[in-house]
Amino acid sequence: MFTNNQDGLELSTLMLINAAERRGIEVEILDLEDNFIRLKKGDKIEYVKQATRTSADTYIAPLIMENKEVTKVVLREKGIRVPAGIMVKSTTEAMAHYQEFRGKDIVVKPKSSNFGIGIVIHKNLQCEKCYQLAVIQAFTHDTSVLIEEFVPGKEYRFLVIGAEVVGILHRVPANVVGDGVHTIAELVAQKNQNPLRGKGYVSPLEKLRLDHTELAFLSEQDKSIATIPEPGETVYLRENSNISTGGDSIDFTDDIIADYKAIAVAAAQAVGAKICGADIIIEDIHKTPDDQNYSIIELNFNPALHIHNYPFVGENRHVDEKVLDLLGF
Repeated sequence: MFTNNQDGLELSTLMLINAAERRGIEVEILDLEDNFIRLKKGDKIEYVKQATRTSADTYIAPLIMENKEVTKVVLREKGIRVPAGIMVKSTTEAMAHYQEFRGKDIVVKPKSSNFGIGIVIHKNLQCEKCYQLAVIQAFTHDTSVLIEEFVPGKEYRFLVIGAEVVGILHRVPANVVGDGVHTIAELVAQKNQNPLRGKGYVSPLEKLRLDHTELAFLSEQDKSIATIPEPGETVYLRENSNISTGGDSIDFTDDIIADYKAIAVAAAQAVGAKICGADIIIEDIHKTPDDQNYSIIELNFNPALHIHNYPFVGENRHVDEKVLDLLGF
């Protein structure tokens, strides 16, 4: 059961500390604000930052995963499907390719970014100005921008530790469900009262927001925060499904066939990662993967652990224990 974190540590780090203490491992918090700890048992010492930055990974592996273009090159060479697309260095260069993408479903995103920051999705692109604004937004987060095909299907986060997939989540974009009485703003406030929701990764789920991105997305649906949704109507507040922006997490670890788990492990091994969060779009989790029905859209270094132990729907996967196993404790 989740209890509120009073220490100010990120939940993933707190979980790892608790798991370590259960194993009789001495834990020292070296920098609370940085979530930097030291684990010691006998003569063995390991330093861990933010729960998943450990000595198990080389310095270069996170750098590869951070650079989405390099990640795509490495995975493509290993025969792992990644989205087709281009990388541009300026808005002018991006606009020169507008006609290539017109009428298509595309994703515009910074070359190096996490937590869904700066990512914009356009379906059946027809608006040149909208395309330009998406590119400009992405450039506020990086000096290079990727413009890629939008891959249909559902997105799943595969957590790879060592040579094993230890947890899989489907992340649902931030949303509220109507009751025919309350406004969207009121439904958001109600959902945020759930003790599982907080701010700054100290709780299993993040609070829903009603900032510019959410307001703009509601406007695209001809809705506002004053709209009263119909009973049972699901209203999405964002396009992207990151837990960090208020999304819900549903455990699928036992539901997805082994073929996709093997792909996630192969992807992590391709970039030399021992701990990796692989984001995979899958059309049908029961069908064998082929060149058309799945794609890895991102590999993430320093993946969150807590989302797998405290999913919105599903069971605790105890992934903190897997980190300790990897470190040899």
